[in-house]
Amino acid sequence: MTTRAAASEHPPTAAPADRKQPGVLYMLFATEAWERFSYYGMRAILVLYMVKALGFAEDRASLLYGVYQGLVYLTPLVGGYLADRVLGYRRAILLGGVIMAAGQFCLSTGAVHLFYAGLALLIAGNGFFKPNISTIVGTLYGEDDPRRDRGFTIFYMGINLGALLSPIVCGQLLGENPAFGFGWGFRAAGFGMIVGTLTFLVGQRWLGNRGLAPGERAGARDRRAPAPDASDATRPLTKVERGRVAALFVMVVFVVFFWMAFEQAGSTMTLFADRATDRDVFGFEAKASLFQAVNPVLILLLAPLVSLVWKALGAAGKEPSTPMKMALGLTFLGAGFVPLVIAASIAGTHGRASWVWLVLAYFLHTVGELCLSPIGLSLVTKLAPKKYASLLMGAWFLANVVGNFLVGLTGALYDTMTHAQFFALFLVSSLGAAAVLVSLLRPIRRLMAGVH
Repeated sequence: MTTRAAASEHPPTAAPADRKQPGVLYMLFATEAWERFSYYGMRAILVLYMVKALGFAEDRASLLYGVYQGLVYLTPLVGGYLADRVLGYRRAILLGGVIMAAGQFCLSTGAVHLFYAGLALLIAGNGFFKPNISTIVGTLYGEDDPRRDRGFTIFYMGINLGALLSPIVCGQLLGENPAFGFGWGFRAAGFGMIVGTLTFLVGQRWLGNRGLAPGERAGARDRRAPAPDASDATRPLTKVERGRVAALFVMVVFVVFFWMAFEQAGSTMTLFADRATDRDVFGFEAKASLFQAVNPVLILLLAPLVSLVWKALGAAGKEPSTPMKMALGLTFLGAGFVPLVIAASIAGTHGRASWVWLVLAYFLHTVGELCLSPIGLSLVTKLAPKKYASLLMGAWFLANVVGNFLVGLTGALYDTMTHAQFFALFLVSSLGAAAVLVSLLRPIRRLMAGVH
């Protein structure tokens, strides 16, 4: 990390000769990779555990999964606010990591009452961890730093490195392996959370003054950094700032439709993989949980390509705006349900469809995710007034809250209609949301007031 980048919590824009990413980004990459290993390892086996080990009915398991996922994305509002005003980002991240590790070990016991306690701890811990590590990444860049979007894409690859390994370890090798069982899958997820927390604990020294609590920030500020305006915390938002916050919330509405469909991966798509998919992959029997590794594999393969596409289009002056990228994300997501409709029609009531259809669906969903999710995180750090940075990062996750609650509600419909009809619902909702978003591009860009 350069001396200039360490001098201030919000460094100036990079000069043309300084296009390397800050070195500390890779520590945050590693921390997030281990935290996501923990989260996605648990998610890969959660519904299967409820149905096969705890004896829950499929509709109850889907509903509980959706409620859990929704609350996971609701608590960042509280965690982000406390980090902004009291704890600082660093303490919030460490606190969240410890709480989530405890939650994973509660799940591993097999006791129903500790199962619910474990979910509650994971929900609470995620609220402290999730918004604040993303916000720290945002502090590595100045307001107009061209490295920002690419930095968030690199960070997003860390998320998916963890998400790639966890279904293999926690699902295929441990959770769905009769020699070990679901308890060992959750223990492996807990161990991953411990490693991620220790990585951040050791590596935070490279953050300089970033992420400190408000009082510590004032006392530890580098003398070369300009003093913050003392009135900034109490002054009302300007008209431009209010417009940008409004643009953020407009886009949150459309992102709800994205996550409602995308997060079927951990619920009904996993049940479809388990019950209606021929999982013989060239002579190898893939467990249902293993298919959740397809998305992160594709993220790691495709993220550099997508980043290069945006870079090339930007150099040519043709890069789409962030709202347009999100409309493209919804379009690819909707297209990904076409293979699922076909597969469900082939499988019928009692048959099985080829695993190829499921992989094709994940491919299209992944392209859609890369168009929407990482640049969404970057956009929040651009549009949010600095004094509300973590709070509005938490607000961005409101889309995940509502979307995941809808995952639970729609998942309860999975066995009340044909599976082809069920997946067609998300084809229509995703493409419809994309069409409406395209029609609103101009007013949204006006509200963004020059932020690309």
